Amino acid sequence: MRTPNLSIQAFALLLFPLFAACGSGVAEETTDAAPASEEPGAGQSAVVDDMSAKNVVQIAVGSPDHKTLVAAVQHVKYEDVLANAGPFTVYAPTDAAFAALPEGTLDNLLKPENKMTLQDILEYHVALGVMKPESMSNGRSVGMANGDNVKFTVAEDGTVMINDAKVLGTVPASNGLVVVIDKVLLPPAE
Repeated sequence: MRTPNLSIQAFALLLFPLFAACGSGVAEETTDAAPASEEPGAGQSAVVDDMSAKNVVQIAVGSPDHKTLVAAVQHVKYEDVLANAGPFTVYAPTDAAFAALPEGTLDNLLKPENKMTLQDILEYHVALGVMKPESMSNGRSVGMANGDNVKFTVAEDGTVMINDAKVLGTVPASNGLVVVIDKVLLPPAE
């Protein structure tokens, strides 16, 4: 076996200038860096995927009857949370349901000082897991994301109610189920 003409020490001496130049420790000033005060970029809800089934957020955004719900979700910045894997069941009040609230209620909830109250109400519309209305039994209680429970009622004609809201229909999502309801669910008073 033939030994190379260069020793390991000589080889290291040849490579040293290359390593030193790569890790010189001199920081270059860049103008492309984002200021530290900027908010992070869009999350999971901004992923564009026209091939997969829509998630619960995409279904709500695409619905002409859920503009108010979408605006409320965006106001509290929950769109990324609800676009994640889940599974979630989102009980989605229609725009008409929000319009039926006492006058000024929605405007009041959208004020910055009422953000926590709006978050609590929105979380009261989300259950972890897939809760198909047709699988609910009369009197069943289900825990919601805010920690409170809702109660299901099933009428003899098959009509399903969640608290006092009537289930109007369901839309399957890639990360759960959207259940369209005719009233806004309000958490129980403490």
